[in-house]
Amino acid sequence: MVLADAYGCLLLDLDGVLYRGDEAVPGAPETMASVRARGRSVVFMTNNSSRTPDQVAAKLEGIGIPAAPSEVVTSALATAELLAGRGGGSAFVVGQDGLRSALEGAGIQVVSGEPDRADHVVVGFDATADYAKLKHASLLVQRGAGLVATNPDASFPSSDGLWPGAGALLAVITATTGATAEVVGKPYAPLFETARRRAGGGVPLVVGDRIDTDIAGADALGWDSLLVLSGVARRADLEASNVQPTFVGDDISALVRESSPQRQKGPSGNVGVPGVPRRSR
Repeated sequence: MVLADAYGCLLLDLDGVLYRGDEAVPGAPETMASVRARGRSVVFMTNNSSRTPDQVAAKLEGIGIPAAPSEVVTSALATAELLAGRGGGSAFVVGQDGLRSALEGAGIQVVSGEPDRADHVVVGFDATADYAKLKHASLLVQRGAGLVATNPDASFPSSDGLWPGAGALLAVITATTGATAEVVGKPYAPLFETARRRAGGGVPLVVGDRIDTDIAGADALGWDSLLVLSGVARRADLEASNVQPTFVGDDISALVRESSPQRQKGPSGNVGVPGVPRRSR
């Protein structure tokens, strides 16, 4: 049986799964064409809050994987949906255009400069963040603003090494204020749940290349997962991990091969990831 056919929707990570840098993972365009031909519902999900869905879809198109912006769920979009569902309000943003546009598109007032108050301080990746912005974000949290982070990634890889990520900027604010942030992105539930709703519901399969985010997040929700070894994780990492995927494949083509990958230790037997409570399936 073909693995993709067993699930109502496929929730796909991007970097390491469909592309590496600016190049498609070998076989990824052909695999996605086969997935589409089978009528599978697909959503592309990413912790990256700096890009808009249009930008993500354009990158996928550029490597031979047709994608509509409506099929892309970023941590910025999931954050905007979460806050809008609670009544919106105002937000002071440590983040870039992708996050600002998502919040504004959801009817949330993005405040700039040095406002006295804000309902929320929202932190994502921000290459322009400076001491003044982080200082004011900390002051707003001390004055009662809720602290929300698009994702917890402390770093992200670049060609010359690791760069500070959204989690590193968040750490400045939490270390200053003692506040605990609500985190939206992987491995936490809101991004996964937003992606599943966008896919139209059904039984999901999460496909990712990182155990600590993609697989741990799926496990915490009781969802099945496919770990592909075309990105960050290696088989040796599985031996050292308390969290196990449902399936392991060399790359994304495992979704459409006639012989499905062998089932690993089932989600119900995993212990989850610290700080991410398991939910019943």
